[in-house]
Amino acid sequence: MLCFLLLLSSLACVSFGNVITPVETDMFGTEGDIISLSCSYSSANSLFWYRQYPGSAPEFLFSILHATGAVLQKSNIVDQDPRFSAKLNAEKTHVYLEISSAEVTDSVMFYCALEPTVTGKHTTLYKNTLSCV
Repeated sequence: MLCFLLLLSSLACVSFGNVITPVETDMFGTEGDIISLSCSYSSANSLFWYRQYPGSAPEFLFSILHATGAVLQKSNIVDQDPRFSAKLNAEKTHVYLEISSAEVTDSVMFYCALEPTVTGKHTTLYKNTLSCV
């Protein structure tokens, strides 16, 4: 059995007075697990999910419209890998990224954001590490 670590951070932590914060910054799992990453936020027009492999720029995954909770846009990555899904909670205070049937290759940095943020020029708040047993 392989164990791995997913790290979660937020980009654009404060945007026009709105705040987004990871609920947990470290998530551990084993292959095949369903992993749910979440961020809490105060308010937003749209919310965004990204992932980042070491040494690479962040890759866009999803944008979600706050008003309806509908996925506005998803990347080719998500189109080709249906294990990824995104949603808001009913109260519209948390945004979730779910990875069904997790794989060791999912052990990367994931980001939630209030703004479109794929610039590759950001501060990483938590370093990516991989834990295997």
